[in-house]
Amino acid sequence: MKAKRIFMSLIGVVITAAGVGVLRFAALGVDPFQSFVRGVERLAPLPYGTLYVLVNLALLLFAILFDRHYIGIGTLINLFLVGYIVDFSHACLMGVFPDPSLVGRGAAFLLGFVIVNLGSSLYITADLGVSTYDAIALVCANKWRLGKFKYIRIITDLGCVLLGTGMYLLGGGGTGWIPSILGLGTVVMALGMGPLVDWFNRKLSIPLLGKADPV
Repeated sequence: MKAKRIFMSLIGVVITAAGVGVLRFAALGVDPFQSFVRGVERLAPLPYGTLYVLVNLALLLFAILFDRHYIGIGTLINLFLVGYIVDFSHACLMGVFPDPSLVGRGAAFLLGFVIVNLGSSLYITADLGVSTYDAIALVCANKWRLGKFKYIRIITDLGCVLLGTGMYLLGGGGTGWIPSILGLGTVVMALGMGPLVDWFNRKLSIPLLGKADPV
C-alpha cells in the first residue's frame, strides 16, 4: 500500500510540474502560486528552480507549526523536483515551438490547466505529504474547519495573485509584462483550481486509490 501511495505521489508531482511548464509556455498567466514565485523572483533574481526551493522551505514552517500530517515524502518530492521539472518542460516546448500562435498558446493553456489539477489531485490523495502551498488550504479546511477546501483554495489563490503582482511591480517590473504572471489564465486558475482538484479527487484519485487497496 505504501509503495502504491509513493508511486501515486511521485507521478502526481511530476505531472503537476510538467503542467506548470506548459502554462509558462502558454504565457497567458501562470497558476496563482507560480505568480507569487515570479513576484519574489523579481525582488530576488535567482534561478527559478533554486528560488522555488527557498520559497517552499519558508512555507514549510507553516505546516510544521500547524499540522505536520501534511509533511511527508510527497512534500520532499515536490520541494526538490518541481522547480527543475518546470524549467526543463518549458525549455523543451520553447525549443520545439519557439514562436507559438495565440491559438496554440490557448490550447497549451487548457492542456496545462487540466494537467496541473490532475497531478495535484493525485499527490494530495496519496496522502504522503503535499506541497507546502497546498498545505495552507488543507490546514484551513480540515484542521481549522474554516470552510470547504475548494472555497478556501480560491481565497489563497487570489491572495497569491495579488501578492505576486504587487512584488513584481515593486521590483520594477514593467506593466507590459504583467500578462505573463497575471493574465486571463491566472484568473481562470485562481477561480477554477479548487473546484477542479476537488472534482478529480472524487471522480478519479480517491476511487483509483480505493481500487488499488479496497480495505
